[in-house]
Amino acid sequence: MSILSVPSVPGNLIQEASEVHELVIGLRRAVHRRPEVGLTLPATQAAVLQALAPLGLTTTTGRSCSSVVVRIEGALPGPTTLLRADMDALPITERSGEPYASTVPGAMHACGHDAHTAMLAGAAHVLARRRERLAGTAVLVFQPGEEGYGGCLAMLGEGLLDDHSPDRAFALHQSPTLASGHVAGRPGRLLASSDQFTVTVTGRGGHASRPHEADDVLGAATAFVQTLHARVTRAADPAHPWQVAVSTCHAGTAPGVVADRAVLEGGVRAMDATGRERAMALVRHVAEGVASAHGCAADVTWSPVAPPTVNDPDQTSFALGTATALIGADRVHTLERPAFASEDFGHILAKVPGALLQLGTRPPGAEPPAPNHSPLMRLDEDALTVGVALYAALALA
Repeated sequence: MSILSVPSVPGNLIQEASEVHELVIGLRRAVHRRPEVGLTLPATQAAVLQALAPLGLTTTTGRSCSSVVVRIEGALPGPTTLLRADMDALPITERSGEPYASTVPGAMHACGHDAHTAMLAGAAHVLARRRERLAGTAVLVFQPGEEGYGGCLAMLGEGLLDDHSPDRAFALHQSPTLASGHVAGRPGRLLASSDQFTVTVTGRGGHASRPHEADDVLGAATAFVQTLHARVTRAADPAHPWQVAVSTCHAGTAPGVVADRAVLEGGVRAMDATGRERAMALVRHVAEGVASAHGCAADVTWSPVAPPTVNDPDQTSFALGTATALIGADRVHTLERPAFASEDFGHILAKVPGALLQLGTRPPGAEPPAPNHSPLMRLDEDALTVGVALYAALALA
């Protein structure tokens, strides 16, 4: 994609973003030390509200989740721009070695949502200073529950779009594998849809000394994993790409007991509806067939997580043009192809034209850098100044 035009970006935004760097890093590290998973993030919400309190902005909090929405009215007429940051962590035990590492066992900001939160709070400070020169309204959305907990849908259900009627919507997502301070995006399909499945295999339990009087539930469960992963390599249509993975398996209570139940969880990611439907049908077919061959039964349930993330071409051009005006064309990149990661920001982009961009945060000297969702994930905090400035520029340009 060629950037159609380079928007006019107010000067000194990088400098103004650097002036709130200490606040941004302090908030990021505070949230990082105390990560919270899911929709209820009281400590994170409180930290965000404290960081925004000196600005005296119109602020609302969620009823069904720990969201925060800030509205900044400009002095000049113009569009309403929604800027989103997600706030939740992952159920991962951190092994990054950072001095501000998680103090909560089994929880970690391994996807950089702490950085997103801190950057958007920093952008609030920059935009508040520029209210007299802001054309339109900026709606800053701090969202919980992005990691599979339905946070975006919860906020939409509480009237986020109805209350604020945004004309355009943008989000940034940090990437520790992209050069620090660089920005990347693409028009059209950017990320895949995501659905989670649970397969429950049941049969007769019994004594381990008499397996012939029981059903091999655990054997059926392991055969399901191997068969499904093998079938994917032959069943996936390159014209409608999709992926399937089994991620957890829980079965059994003691060495001397033949389990009567096994529960497996996994996910399907697809680039279009055809691939999604085929993948879901394959999961059910393999689960029921393998279970039956072992004298067991299988029940499959589904939980939709996110639709595909599809960037509006015009707004992507605008956003990448804004980034170019801010940091230079040599640090702005157009991605060649979509990725199989998913993002619930896709729910908003299905209703409001906008774009999700990547912000590079590759730590210096990391070869290769640990990716998102790794217990070793680290990021370069110096890149967050670019993120603060870009959030602000998208509202101001």
